[in-house]
Amino acid sequence: MKKKNRSVVSYNKWGYIFLIPFTVTFIIFQLIPLVSTVVNSFYINYRDGLETVVKFNGVQNYVKIFTEDHVLRNFGNTMIMWIMGFIPQIVISLLFAAWFSDPSLRLKGQRFFKTVIYLPNLIMAAAFSMLFFTLFAQEGPVNNIMESIQRLFGVLKEGEAYTPYDFMAHTGSVRGLVALMNCLMWFGNTTILLLAGMMGIDTSLFEAAEVDGATSNQIFWRITLPILRPILIYVMITSLIGGLQMFDVPQILTNGSGQPNNTSMTLIMQLKAHLYSKNYGVGGALSVILFFITGILSLIVFKFNGRTDEYGKA
Repeated sequence: MKKKNRSVVSYNKWGYIFLIPFTVTFIIFQLIPLVSTVVNSFYINYRDGLETVVKFNGVQNYVKIFTEDHVLRNFGNTMIMWIMGFIPQIVISLLFAAWFSDPSLRLKGQRFFKTVIYLPNLIMAAAFSMLFFTLFAQEGPVNNIMESIQRLFGVLKEGEAYTPYDFMAHTGSVRGLVALMNCLMWFGNTTILLLAGMMGIDTSLFEAAEVDGATSNQIFWRITLPILRPILIYVMITSLIGGLQMFDVPQILTNGSGQPNNTSMTLIMQLKAHLYSKNYGVGGALSVILFFITGILSLIVFKFNGRTDEYGKA
C-alpha cells in the first residue's frame, strides 16, 4: 500500500509541472498587468516640462469618467451596436445549424457551404471595415447602384442630378453598418458551435418525438433548444464580451471620430483616446470599469439563461 501511494504522489507531481508554463504565462501577461491597471487607475499622469509626473489622484479619475467622459453614452452606443448585430447573427446561425444537422433534408455540398460561411471570420476586421467604407462612400458602388435603380424606375428624371446618400452622416446607417459587419464576420463561427452541439444530441430523442407525432417546429423548440442552452449561454457571453471590446470596425469606419456626434463611439475607442494622450490613470480607471461591467453583464446573462430545477435552484 505504501509503494502504491508513493507512485500516485510521484505521478501527481507531473500534473503540477505541466501547469507551470500556463501559471507563469498567466501571472506575467494577465495577473500583473491587471493589478498594475488597478493601481494606475488611482494616479494621474501629466507633463511638467520634459518630465512626466505621476501623482496619486484617489478616485478622481473615476469621477472624471462619469462626469466628463460620457462613459454611459459610449456604453449605450456599444450595447446598441452589439444587439443590432447579435440578434440577426444568432437567428441566422440557428437556421443554418438546424438545416445542416437535419438528415431528412439531405442537403448536398454541406462541407462547401460550411467553409464559405466561415470564411468572413478569417478576414481581418480592418480589411472588412475598409471594404465597407469604400462600398458605402458617397462616390462608392452602393450609391451608384441606388442611382441606377432610381433612374430605372423613373424616380430620377432624365438630366436630373442624383444626390448621393452620406451613410457616414446618419446615426442609423453608421450603427447599421457596424452591426452588419459584426454579424457577417461572426455568424459563421456561431453556426459551427451550434452545429456541433446539435450533432451531439442523441438522435433517438428526435425519433421518439416523431413517433409521438411531434412536428419539426415542436422538436426544435421542445428538444433541440433546451439541450443547446449551455452552448447558447456560452455564445451569448463570449459575444457580449467581444461586443464590449468592439473597436476596430467602428474605429476604421468612422476614422476614430465616432461620427455622427459620437453616436458610434465605443468604450474601447474612448480608452484608446486616453492611452494615445498618455493619460494612463484615466485609461486605467476606464479599464477597471469595463472589467466590472463585463463581469456583471455576464453574470446576468448566465443567471437568466441558466437551467433551474423544480425548486428554482441552478
